[in-house]
Amino acid sequence: MPTTSKTPVARTRYHRNAYRFVFAALRYTQENLERVGIDEDDEEEHHISGEELLEGIRQFALEQFGLLAPTIFRQWDVKSTDDFGRIVFEKIECGEMRKTDRDQLSDFFDVYDFDEAFDRQYRVDTSDVFGD
Repeated sequence: MPTTSKTPVARTRYHRNAYRFVFAALRYTQENLERVGIDEDDEEEHHISGEELLEGIRQFALEQFGLLAPTIFRQWDVKSTDDFGRIVFEKIECGEMRKTDRDQLSDFFDVYDFDEAFDRQYRVDTSDVFGD
């Protein structure tokens, strides 16, 4: 029987789209806060905190998914802001994201309730339809 050499596949806790979404939300947040174009000398000045990233995630999700955001997140096994923190810290451990000495996983814990943030606070922009 022939043997095959298999490279171990890195297992992730969340759906791959959850990781892609967090990277896209990070870029979105950096652009909205005008903290784009980081170089080594001013990294601290352009840093995005956990709370800032979570607010960017909330806004980006509402723009991208509207009222479906909680449903999509559940499909990705993301049920709270804690899960977004775990995604970020997995990427930090892999070297794909950076953090400062002040950043902690707990910065992401219980920042907002998904039902409140993605359902009750959702507003449809009707300005294009009805004017200002």
